[in-house]
Amino acid sequence: MDAHAAIRIEHGTPTDEELAALVGVLLSRPAAPAVGPQRRSHWVDSGRPGSAVRRGPHAWRTAALPR
Repeated sequence: MDAHAAIRIEHGTPTDEELAALVGVLLSRPAAPAVGPQRRSHWVDSGRPGSAVRRGPHAWRTAALPR
């Protein structure tokens, strides 16, 4: 067994066609994302309800301002 094998067959002896089908299925899947989920842009956030809510000691001042 190759030390760098990506796939290991645990039981049975698959034919060459079965292995080719397995490899084809695995290669047709999309790659996993390299990083976690991206944060939404400020432009998208500005259109969501409640996105303009400010928190902190001066939040009461911004509560009356237009959004």
